[in-house]
Amino acid sequence: MRSIWLAALWMCGPAFALAQSVPSGTLLPVSLDGSLNAGKAHAGQVIRATVMQNVPGTAIRRRTHIYGHVVEAKRSKAGGQTLEIRFDSVEIRGKSVPIQTNLRALASFLEVEQAQIPEEMSSRGMTPETWDTQQIGGDQVFRGGGPVDEGYKTVGSVTPWGVLGLPLMEPGMPCRGAIGDATRPQALWLFSADACGLYGYPYIHIDHYGRVDPKGTIVLTSANGKLKLGSGSAILLRVS
Repeated sequence: MRSIWLAALWMCGPAFALAQSVPSGTLLPVSLDGSLNAGKAHAGQVIRATVMQNVPGTAIRRRTHIYGHVVEAKRSKAGGQTLEIRFDSVEIRGKSVPIQTNLRALASFLEVEQAQIPEEMSSRGMTPETWDTQQIGGDQVFRGGGPVDEGYKTVGSVTPWGVLGLPLMEPGMPCRGAIGDATRPQALWLFSADACGLYGYPYIHIDHYGRVDPKGTIVLTSANGKLKLGSGSAILLRVS
């Protein structure tokens, strides 16, 4: 009996160790690989997203995949729609590692595009590596070795595929600052350090971020009209 238990422990050991290598509070900036339509989605439907920047302090690299599923999709009698989703595993070194996440920010593909074009028309003759851009949420990015600023305050630094910075808490918003063991600069990709909530989806509301019970479940609602997340939408998740 003891030998069976030891064998099971040995087999689970690597996956457990990998899961432990993703500290609580770690931010995961991802891009949705396909669209999600509450009118067509069904419970159990697989969701896949791609990590867009190396995640410091972990073995998670750019182009790693994160997987989740639809918990429930339904329509109300008044014509509104609800979409409940979870992201609960990440590929690390070829292994699927279970994680629990909650939502910090969600932005449409249009917002993603806007965050990647230069602010000044004069910058268009320069290379993308030297453009000045504006993050989703408003932070200014001065590429080519410059900082990431919120007003006159530096809140991050530039990397080849995004920015690094400590998450900040915006007064009156539900998102927290740095928590748990995640006290080093984190991967923000195209998001501002204080990005929180929805960007570019005016008809959608976040009913549940997934931080409290039911933990990990993100609930989005639309009072009227369709609830659809387009392919390429940017999502900033936080490991619980």
